Amino acid sequence: MGIWAEHVVPRIVEKSCGMKETGPFRDEACVGLTGRVLEIGFGSGHNVDHYPAEVTGVAAVEPSDTGWRLSERRRERSRVPIERSGLDGQALDAADASFDSALSTFSLCTIPDPVQALREVRRVLRPGGTLHFAEHGLSPDERVRRWQHRLEPVQRRVADGCHLTRDIPALVAEAGFEVTDLRTTYLPGPAPSRPFGYVYVGRATRT
Repeated sequence: MGIWAEHVVPRIVEKSCGMKETGPFRDEACVGLTGRVLEIGFGSGHNVDHYPAEVTGVAAVEPSDTGWRLSERRRERSRVPIERSGLDGQALDAADASFDSALSTFSLCTIPDPVQALREVRRVLRPGGTLHFAEHGLSPDERVRRWQHRLEPVQRRVADGCHLTRDIPALVAEAGFEVTDLRTTYLPGPAPSRPFGYVYVGRATRT
């Protein structure tokens, strides 16, 4: 990683993804997590305070050392044991069917090959295990979509590969999951923020 990607972007993400407006989406995504959980794109640990009591441990996949350091205080106060488990969601260092649940929040936008990462998540989930997600992506509104396509090249350069136009439910289904719950909305804010804030919150089952 370069200086911008390793030292600046994680701090931008820490602030932008830590806004109070994202809290309800994290709460919603975490409902129903149970047992041993794989979290891809752990970042600075904004989900730690949202894990339900049924979670017994978390394996955190996080490529950025800076992001991991920023999560230290949250990890220290967590009632749930959290261990760093690899740097790349596209190639998980975990056995087949070794997790009960998986969690991804505002992470699939930056993974170079999100379908490969989701296939890896499916591999390490037990049969019937669930993937929980809250992700931003492609809006159904034509005017917003046009702006997303215009802004995406700049967004990718500034935010270390972050895409605005990924259809999250389609990617999840392509990876072999069955999407069982889905809600879509925009993050609160003025209309000019909509290209950056169309959110999918849902759950999918490993079939």
